[in-house]
Amino acid sequence: MLEFLRRFFLGREADGTEIPDALWAEVCAEHQFLAYLTAPQRARLRSLSAGFLATKQFHGAQGLELDDQMMLSIALQACLPALRLGLDVYSDWVGVIVYPGDFVVPRQTMDEDGVVHEYDDEVLGEAWEQGPVIVSWRQNESRHAGQNVVIHEFAHKLDMSNGGADGLPPLPDDMSRERWSRAFADAYDDLCNRVDADEPTPIDPYGAEHPAEFFAVASEAFFETPVALQTAYPAVYEQLKLLYGADPAIGEVSHAMGGLEEGAVFVMRHRPARPDRGN
Repeated sequence: MLEFLRRFFLGREADGTEIPDALWAEVCAEHQFLAYLTAPQRARLRSLSAGFLATKQFHGAQGLELDDQMMLSIALQACLPALRLGLDVYSDWVGVIVYPGDFVVPRQTMDEDGVVHEYDDEVLGEAWEQGPVIVSWRQNESRHAGQNVVIHEFAHKLDMSNGGADGLPPLPDDMSRERWSRAFADAYDDLCNRVDADEPTPIDPYGAEHPAEFFAVASEAFFETPVALQTAYPAVYEQLKLLYGADPAIGEVSHAMGGLEEGAVFVMRHRPARPDRGN
């Protein structure tokens, strides 16, 4: 069925109608945060997902066999950061590699004495500039609220579309680069201070690793736990609302029907090592 679906996508224009209704409904039901989007936004996401599947090449690593549900699940999450800007921001690469779990990336670091150390880094995802996106597939594994490795890695891809990953993605003409920089710098400093003080953090503390990681982590939280992000870092939320063309906090409140649960809080025991998340 996988090859049939690929031919089905590739043989038609990507207007969203190529995705069978039953398949779309089945995959959407796996992701509660999609209920935070409006109906027109979900329709656009469906159209973008069809285009993504038609133009990107999926590869299962280590013998992983990809099926329709897996590919569509990855595609719709990958398209969330492109919800407003469109698929052109992903135009300089084609490959999506999916591992059945964590995978190992060889690394090199140089210490202050100039000595190079080589090691294997166990990661959940990796985004390469002008190269593939690599993600792990962990369908039934529990994770912290607000964490989403696919959104994380494709936020990096968006960030890289105007150069290296630095936490400043391409902004639409109606957005201010100055306001963006001020909002993210203030929030990043706050998160770093909380991590250094071993205090609970309102979003994944991995965001304190680098401004690019903060942008990716904030993007995860924007779609997964928008009310928690808006409460902790309202200026960041407003900038992401403009960038992504969505206001999921309103959707989360509506979805909860007035009974919001307390936002997720991450308790920082120690600064996470890179193997926990990847790039």
